[in-house]
Amino acid sequence: MTTLVCGSMAYDTIMVFEDRFQHHILPEKIHSLSVAFLVPTLRKEFGGTAGNIAYNLNLLETNPLIMATVGHDFTEYHQRLESLNISTQHIRQLSDSFTAQAFITTDLDDNQITAFHPGAMNFSHLNHVKEAQNVTFGVVSPDGKTGMIEHAKAFHQQAIPFLFDPGQGLPMFSGEELLTFIEQATYFAVNDYEAQLLVDKTGLAIEELAKRVDAAIVTRGAEGSTIYTDNETIHIPAVRAENIIDPTGCGDAYRAGLIYGITHQWSWAKTGRLAALMGSLKIGHRGGQNHRYTFAEIASLFKQQFDLDLDT
Repeated sequence: MTTLVCGSMAYDTIMVFEDRFQHHILPEKIHSLSVAFLVPTLRKEFGGTAGNIAYNLNLLETNPLIMATVGHDFTEYHQRLESLNISTQHIRQLSDSFTAQAFITTDLDDNQITAFHPGAMNFSHLNHVKEAQNVTFGVVSPDGKTGMIEHAKAFHQQAIPFLFDPGQGLPMFSGEELLTFIEQATYFAVNDYEAQLLVDKTGLAIEELAKRVDAAIVTRGAEGSTIYTDNETIHIPAVRAENIIDPTGCGDAYRAGLIYGITHQWSWAKTGRLAALMGSLKIGHRGGQNHRYTFAEIASLFKQQFDLDLDT
């Protein structure tokens, strides 16, 4: 089976301010804010929802396709994907745009100030799902607004089952638009904050929205996750991580586990447990794509945690 992941490719520039923002941002001067933070620690990470999901699917020895728009500065990322044997066939490079980029400054209390430049991501509608061959499963994740709408519509029209994963893109859409996505999708996945936003925008409870798809998945961090299907609600426990280093990309790792289970026709209980394990493995490493495990190592950990086999 071939999974087409539509979504963002991005560079994340992460800086650490070795103090607390509250010591430098004066409430009485907030109307004329002008501050500078010395950041001795800086790192650049490969990210973006589509990139992160594909990276984790690659760890699970699948061959995902990425559909995304990137900028003239994508060379380094392109070389990385090639080194991982992840196809770049449906990644469109634009010569007059930057690849999407997030600039994140974190203080000692883990507060963050983030500036996000969407760049080439705004032109995701230039890509068309029909251009990808032999696709049997799809993902619509955070991307340019028009692109997300068109990709969901195309999957639906071609009767390709897909996961709607709005993520940080959810606030862009009205309640009516979100309901259209859900009516078209086969599954949707959100975190608990996004779930509440989805409820507020649509006026429908998660349980009601879940009836419009085969399954709705809500992640709750250390509290695990919940999978709502037509006739049952399944609680998936979180997998305790050996080290909690960085939550960036954990949701994307979780979704890769979901996709693997769905495309291998597993039960929801087993699918959710692989997803939980993938998120746990990611959180012990900085950045969205620095956890390195072989398929055999993941299979062994899955067996240890749940007494379940990965390949059946």
